[in-house]
Amino acid sequence: MRELRVIGLESDGSHVVCADASTGEKFRLPADDKLRAASRGDVARLGQIEIEMDSQLRPREIQARIRAGASVQQVADEASIPVSKVERFAYPVLLERSRAAEMAQGGHPIRDNGPAVPTLSEIVTLAFRARGHNIDDATWDAWRDEENHWVAQLQWQAGRTTNSAHWRYQPDAHGGTIVALDDTAFDLIDPDFGRPLRGLAAVALESPEQLELSDYTEDEPQDENTGAEIIEVETAEVVSDSTDHEEDREVEPAPPVAPRSVSPNKDKRGKPALPSWDDVLLGVRSSGR
Repeated sequence: MRELRVIGLESDGSHVVCADASTGEKFRLPADDKLRAASRGDVARLGQIEIEMDSQLRPREIQARIRAGASVQQVADEASIPVSKVERFAYPVLLERSRAAEMAQGGHPIRDNGPAVPTLSEIVTLAFRARGHNIDDATWDAWRDEENHWVAQLQWQAGRTTNSAHWRYQPDAHGGTIVALDDTAFDLIDPDFGRPLRGLAAVALESPEQLELSDYTEDEPQDENTGAEIIEVETAEVVSDSTDHEEDREVEPAPPVAPRSVSPNKDKRGKPALPSWDDVLLGVRSSGR
């Protein structure tokens, strides 16, 4: 690399005239902002000028896109510039995003009765443990949305599926508040999600009369009017026989014949009788108790 020394300035001030010390060959350089930044040693301004010249995105626009959630690689691909030039301006914004994600983990999710006492990090850790996931394998991130609110993201891998949950984080003096933005985020902070339903407890037998259905034999269901029909039929037969043999004799009404007595809880063989479907469904006994 040859060394040049400044020997003058053109009359219009647009170029700086330089010369080679060994050969005397002259050169001229445009007196633009890039040369002025280089002469002052302002490396940041020099890199900013390079990006402005090499791409359509200004450094302020690059930082705005990083703050909105874009990655360094995405911005570099979009602007068609090297990643190293984007990292120079993205680094402070990435630190800001990392700090916001850390603060969001200490926020309190909003529920029907107000903010929860446990933090978002504590609730999500318990939810992951209940589902068999490892919270250490998940990653946190944050960025600004279109309304300039912070959005916290939790991302983890479950098998071949990449899951993401998003919350809106609003900082305040008490750690901030958290509002779920999608179903996955809502399920993770829902205290009732995944809780087993209440089962029916077995009723202990308090007396020998409470028999299990397996002890009953399968018989035909009995109708409540069966006994009454037997009485009427037997009464009619007695009256008919008396009329045939003693036509001239005044027939006295035969006494009602009582139905055959059957134990309400046992059949002919002495085993417990099967109750009717009405007894089972309505919870009453054939004896009326």
